[in-house]
Amino acid sequence: MRIWGKILGFLLGFMAGGPIGALFGCWLGHKFDVGLGIDFQAFNQENAQQRQQSYFRATFSIMGHIAKASGRVSEDEIAFAKQAMRKWGLNQEMVTLAQNAFSQGKSAEFSLAKQLQELKRSCFGRHDLIQMFIEIQIQAAFADGDLHPKEREILHKIARSMGISSRELDMLLDRIVAGEQFHQQGNSYSPQQAKQHLENAYKVLGVSPNADAKEIKKAYRKLMSQHHPDKLVAKGLPPELMEDAKQKAQDIQAAYELITSQK
Repeated sequence: MRIWGKILGFLLGFMAGGPIGALFGCWLGHKFDVGLGIDFQAFNQENAQQRQQSYFRATFSIMGHIAKASGRVSEDEIAFAKQAMRKWGLNQEMVTLAQNAFSQGKSAEFSLAKQLQELKRSCFGRHDLIQMFIEIQIQAAFADGDLHPKEREILHKIARSMGISSRELDMLLDRIVAGEQFHQQGNSYSPQQAKQHLENAYKVLGVSPNADAKEIKKAYRKLMSQHHPDKLVAKGLPPELMEDAKQKAQDIQAAYELITSQK
């Protein structure tokens, strides 16, 4: 329901002509809301699509840039990009866009600063969207099982540009690595691996094993809110990337359940 025209009309009318002016202003505001509402809606929808396209393009171009950072793109890094395309269920048109963006990121002419500036505009400072983006880039950097110094340098550049401190990034790096191990093990781990699995669960939530139940629940709720797929898509995450958000939410849930069962 569109009400801003009515509110503004009421206030201006009241200041100009008291109660009668307020009623007249409210009526005019209603006409304004009805007459322009559809155009505003279309404008907002168009903006949302542009933000999602910008986020999508940045995801794959910077993924390509990170992959090239160590000197050559490894088979593992290419495999990660292809796996991401399959996991996100991209159609052929989207696959082509992703491949083109990945190639642009590898080129010598690619401007990381310009791409990050565009990404920052599309995110409107939304910390959860920015964090989701960095998490994807960290996973891409670790695709070959190692983090090259040049890749780490680029991740820190991205973090600084997006308003994330080096300390936050290092904590995020630990969480992502632990999260990957936690996800891969799932419910299939030996008694000998149980201790490591539990340690990874604490890292997934970003809390100390000495944390009390209240602190653990607070961290869990915050992370679930940050990684809620529907909320992220509403804020500008491309729907194609929703699978990543779902997986992370599932891992956070599983980590919380494991910790609480052990407490």
